[in-house]
Amino acid sequence: MEPEEKLTKDERGEIIRIARKAIKERLEGREWNPEDPLTRRLGQVQGAFVSLHRQGMLRGCIGYIKGIKPLYLTVAEMARAAAFGDPRFPPLAPSEFDRIDIEITVLSPLHKIDDPEEVEVGKHGLLIRRGPYQGVLLPQVPVEQGWDHKTFLDHTCMKAGLSPGCWKEEGTELYVFSGEVFGEKDK
Repeated sequence: MEPEEKLTKDERGEIIRIARKAIKERLEGREWNPEDPLTRRLGQVQGAFVSLHRQGMLRGCIGYIKGIKPLYLTVAEMARAAAFGDPRFPPLAPSEFDRIDIEITVLSPLHKIDDPEEVEVGKHGLLIRRGPYQGVLLPQVPVEQGWDHKTFLDHTCMKAGLSPGCWKEEGTELYVFSGEVFGEKDK
């Protein structure tokens, strides 16, 4: 379930630079012009989320749970989506740009599980799906919130628009994934 290889310190720095550049160019009314990736690893197809924080508070978070394009392109697109397209927040204003911190979560492939006890807080991200409803929480969320195992499962149900405890019901699908989490605050 782990990604094939972790990103190096230089690759992490490069992908953060790409995310910030993509947001800045959008604020300036320019189209982002992708460069070739620094390494082969950044060109691998992989899912990722970009989270923006301002003064420690979430300011936007959007991602692809599954890999559909090269990682460096996913990060650039999701950085812009987190800044300007997260429906929970107004679009990022130019005056906020220097006050946001960027965090990136590079995801492993999804792994379907049958037993909710397999979910490990602090290790796994979680996707819960029931019919047309789906909710995702990244691995760092329950740790940041101080949630236990049951609370993590319940909150993922609620993120999907379902009632807490839906994870116990027949027909609910559970998927776990891991995430390589890093950001500007790690420097």
